[in-house]
Order: sequence, then C-alpha cells, then structure tokens
Amino acid sequence: MRTTILTAPLLALGLALAACGFNGTDNPDQEEAASAAGEAPGADAMASDDPAPGQQADVDIADSDPRPLMQAQVVLERLGFGPGVIDGRTGLSTTNALQGFQEANGLEVTGEFDEPTRAALARWNNIPATRVVTVPQGWGQGQYRPIPADYADQAKLQRIGYASLDEALAERFHTTVEVLHALNPNGRPAARDNVAPPAPVDRPTATPSVTSTPPRPLLRAGQEIRVPNVGADRIVPANVENKEWLATLASLGVGSEQPEAARIVVDKSAGTLKAYDKGDKLIALFTVTTGSSHDPLPLGEWGINGTSYNPTFAFDPDLFWDVSDSVEEQQLPPGPNGPVGVVWIDLTKDHYGIHGTPEPQTIGRAESHGCVRLTNWDAARLAQMVTGSTEVLFQA
Repeated sequence: MRTTILTAPLLALGLALAACGFNGTDNPDQEEAASAAGEAPGADAMASDDPAPGQQADVDIADSDPRPLMQAQVVLERLGFGPGVIDGRTGLSTTNALQGFQEANGLEVTGEFDEPTRAALARWNNIPATRVVTVPQGWGQGQYRPIPADYADQAKLQRIGYASLDEALAERFHTTVEVLHALNPNGRPAARDNVAPPAPVDRPTATPSVTSTPPRPLLRAGQEIRVPNVGADRIVPANVENKEWLATLASLGVGSEQPEAARIVVDKSAGTLKAYDKGDKLIALFTVTTGSSHDPLPLGEWGINGTSYNPTFAFDPDLFWDVSDSVEEQQLPPGPNGPVGVVWIDLTKDHYGIHGTPEPQTIGRAESHGCVRLTNWDAARLAQMVTGSTEVLFQA
C-alpha cells in the first residue's frame, strides 16, 4: 500500500521487486518487533461473528448502504475464492473469484453474477457486507512511521512495518485506506441515521469510485469504525507454534485453520493460482501477478522446499535486469511492507517463490520478476495450505 515512498529512478523496481533473490530466514527477534507494531493476538477483538444459518446478524449500527457487491466479495473470500482487495467494485480479481466459486460448485463458469450464481450464494445472504469494530488500544499510533525510500536506509530498520494505523487496518480488513475512509465519513461509521433509504437493487452493483490521492490518517485506537465484513479469521493459538506468525495472522485477519492443498496450478494467461485437495476438488483460487517479458514465469512442474514466515530479503541487484550496477546489495528486514511481504514459499526452481506484497492493489496488474505474487492475506492463507509434498504446476 506504500505507493509513494519510492524515488522515481527505482519506481519500476519497487513495483516489481516482489520477485526473486530471497535468501532470508526467520528472525528470532521479530516476535518482540511484531508486538511493538501492534500485531498481537489481541487483534482477535475485531474478528468476525457470523450468524447461524437461517438467522440474521445482530447489527448495532445499521449501514447506510446495502453494498451487495461487497457482500458477495466477503462471502466469496470466506469460501476460499479471493476477490483481492475488497472494495465493492467489479474487477479482475472479483471475476476470477466468481469463476472459482462456479467451478467448485458445478456451475457454468461465466465470471458473472448470473442467476444460478446468485442462487448458489443466497445461502449466505445473512452475512452483512460490513461490520462495526472498535480498534484495540494495542493498535495505537506510536509504532507507525514513514518508510525510507532508499533501500540502504530500509536495511537499517528493525522492521518494514506499516506507515500508519489506517494502512494497518486496511490490510487487516483486506481493503484500501480509501475504502476505509469512504466507510467512515468524518471518522464515523457510515450509518442509516438521517440517510434516505437507498434505491432497491436486484443484483450486485459497484460502489462509486474513490480518489486515488493518498488520504490523510483518519483513524485512531479506541475508535469505532465500519469495515468490510471479512471472515475466515478464526485463530486457534495452540495450533500455531510460531508465535510471531500467530501475531501476523491476527494482524491480517487470516484464520489458522485452512484446508490442505495437494497441488496448486498457476495459470499465466488467467493470472490465477488454484489449489486442489487430494480428491482434486478446487478449494481455493487467488488472483496473482506472474512474471514479465524480461522475467517470464518459469513454466513447468516444481516442488516446495519450505516456507519462511515474516522473511528477511536479500536484495541482490545482479538478479534484476532493471537495476543500475551502482546499486549495492542489501539485507532488508522483515515486515508486511517488505519486498516479499509476510511470507515466502520457496520453490525448487532457484531464486523463485510464491510470496506476498506491500502493494495489494497492484496484484493482477503490475509485473514481477518471474515469481508469483499475492496479497499478503492471500499469501498467508496459501502458506498454511501447502506442504513439502504439494505439487506445483506453472502453465501458460
């Protein structure tokens, strides 16, 4: 989400650096750093609380808008079909998520909200598009600071964390700062009070577009805010041995219980990653960024060497065609705004992996240096689905 911190000569690198050349390991000092950054299990105070099937959600502050497309996005994501950034608008990632849902449910794969798809999704109509949460005090303002533009300066940091509370909350609820601000005009949750009822709609429609200008911080600890009603965020602490990773899962709103993937297929033309279980049933689909003309996706069958959580990043300029010879090697610290985000899934192809990103809004749009890049929250979810025996296929 840090689109403004790179100097112009390195902008292309910054957008594509979530690529290859990883050579880091978990840092035992990161648990303390994560707690200092507000990424503690206390984030579970903002976890979803879905109503039982057939029952309506208990809503204290009614939303000012029904937001049907955002509601569909939060349901699709709960089911494992990631719409990318949840923003209540149509786009590539939402189309891909619909296609995944349709394939998994034996529907005609159209990528559209057609009648059969709406009927199939109707069983989750009782899940609201948004919910109101109170920002925990542990997410206070003190731990947020601007990120240096120069990689040598970034290398001096203990952690490449979030620049603001607004950014951290946007990542927690799988959206953008702009959408959070739109859901909380003047810093208050959008509410039905004193608002004329919206016109009825018979199918999901896009919310108005928002400005692309980076907004000023609006949110604070202890504040009630309206957020996209992301779910699948139940965490069982006893099941996660790495406590720093546990804190990361909580900070991203990603549950610790995920299905096991027997194989994953990355499709270059579709820009998707599909995960299948042992019965060859599609259990997840995420939109991804894959390679470029200079660094194409390495097609073929690969394996998984292992997974590194909250990795450091060994930046080797020799591995990047678009980096000046004058740029020096750097060992960059871990953090969600680091080049590979919160996780690196190491492949048997040297220098290649599947990983997160500091720029979730660019997934499916920007290019990489050949690696497979997802949003941090999708990468964290996938990391818990794969094992050393998971088969990996990269296809055109």
